[in-house]
Amino acid sequence: MILVRWICFALALIFTAWLIPGIEISSIWAAMLACVIIALINAFVKPVIQIITLPINILTIGIFSLVINALLFMLAGWITPGIEVEGFLSALLGSIVFSLLSLGISKI
Repeated sequence: MILVRWICFALALIFTAWLIPGIEISSIWAAMLACVIIALINAFVKPVIQIITLPINILTIGIFSLVINALLFMLAGWITPGIEVEGFLSALLGSIVFSLLSLGISKI
């Protein structure tokens, strides 16, 4: 079951790259590796950054979370070989699309 979810997340990432200009994925294996890296970043790095940026998040009523997600999406693209995220706008749109697709996959 976990393998099916992993493949679905990788396909969602590939669809995100197809939809958003500025995000390129070289292969399904790169997408699968990126899913693992995104999961690790979301598990270990994101909570620390959210605690550090809590005052800014409160002032912006949570909108700053989009910036955090985009920067972490760029980090995942930088770490993963075979994934290219060209700019902040691409990362912002990509993180929004991937988050929505991930939410749908998790609900199924």
